[in-house]
Amino acid sequence: MVSPDARESVLEPSRLDAAPAAAASASRGLVDRLVRSALVGRLKYWAVGRLTVHLPDGTVLTAGERGAEPHATLRVANERFFREFAFRGDVGAGESYMNGDWQVDDLPRFLELALANQAALAMASPLTRLLNVPNDLRHRLRGNTRAGSRRNIHAHYDLSNELFALFLDPSMTYSSAVFASPGDTLARAQQRKFARIADRLGIGPGDHVLEIGCGWGAFAMFAARAYGCRVTGITISQEQFDLATRRVREAGLSDRIELRLCDYRDVRGTFDRIVSIEMLEAVGREHWGAFFEACDRALAPGGQVGIQTISMPDHRFDEYARHCDWIQKYIFPGGLLPSISEMCRAMGRRTALTIRHVDDIAPHYAETLARWRQAFFARLPEVRGLGFDDRFVRMWDFYLASCEALFRTRSLGTLQLVLGRAGEVPAVTG
Repeated sequence: MVSPDARESVLEPSRLDAAPAAAASASRGLVDRLVRSALVGRLKYWAVGRLTVHLPDGTVLTAGERGAEPHATLRVANERFFREFAFRGDVGAGESYMNGDWQVDDLPRFLELALANQAALAMASPLTRLLNVPNDLRHRLRGNTRAGSRRNIHAHYDLSNELFALFLDPSMTYSSAVFASPGDTLARAQQRKFARIADRLGIGPGDHVLEIGCGWGAFAMFAARAYGCRVTGITISQEQFDLATRRVREAGLSDRIELRLCDYRDVRGTFDRIVSIEMLEAVGREHWGAFFEACDRALAPGGQVGIQTISMPDHRFDEYARHCDWIQKYIFPGGLLPSISEMCRAMGRRTALTIRHVDDIAPHYAETLARWRQAFFARLPEVRGLGFDDRFVRMWDFYLASCEALFRTRSLGTLQLVLGRAGEVPAVTG
């Protein structure tokens, strides 16, 4: 039996523990209120469109001219959203969305408005850069060595073949399509993208094509069927390799397509044409020279290289490359988007490869992402059936919506490039 004095001594520490906790909570509450006040004050700089904000206490605020379009409605469920956004920029905003602290009526449209109103909702500041230093350091430790590349690719592409099949088109193509009209199906638009790349490279039935980053085998199967060429596809994703191998076999194309579980640095042999569709983003700045050197080494005389890559505008590249953003932290570890000048610099240092053609299909990627996001939510019960929880769903919602907004506002590009060696006339091998 515990005496009254003993009981008091047992309970006293919890009282002592509660005091600092209450003080910390009060301090956080004060910070949240101060930050909220500062952010609300900046809404007067809202210049494009209109925003309605519902605060946790029921207050409703508006920003922008009355009746201005586009319009979005933001509902803040937890005051910590303001602290997370003010202190950690896009990383804090994304994590806060994952935690359910805020929601909007149309996430892509809201993010487009946020990008257009940086004077009111600046995504970065000296404070956010300082507080995100741990993320920057962690990102730098995810370098794309051979082992690091396998870990980074595994973190995203090996999530679940079944998950990707729920929202991609039947060919399992995980890159921007090219649409001919609003009524175009995603499947047709993906085939059009493949044909556009193949035609620009001049692929013919006599060619042996190397595809670096072959994914689930969609381009390889398209090129072998439509152009009669042979294709060697490489990937370092075990899940993609296993499914692509099965799909090639079931399609009866094993005599024309060879798939290898292989790093681009280990490719042997020469090829008439080389294709790489949205793989360069996973190479890493310190390895871009090695990537282009591997292409140069594997390319037959007179050959050409076709690359599709998401790109960062040159004027933003240096600042972007110094810091880890939300997508790098949660979606593509080790990833880094190249800019045109950085690609040219990497090519020029190690190879004679030059750009012969360039096209930006960013608006097509915005539409592709909108289709993926629509399909993802149309199959949401099946996504959850695969074991993915609400936080994962919100994470992918933010990922797909933010990328759509970035491409729709042309904040990012999607480049289709044709490369060849300076001084070589493209060979006709068909």
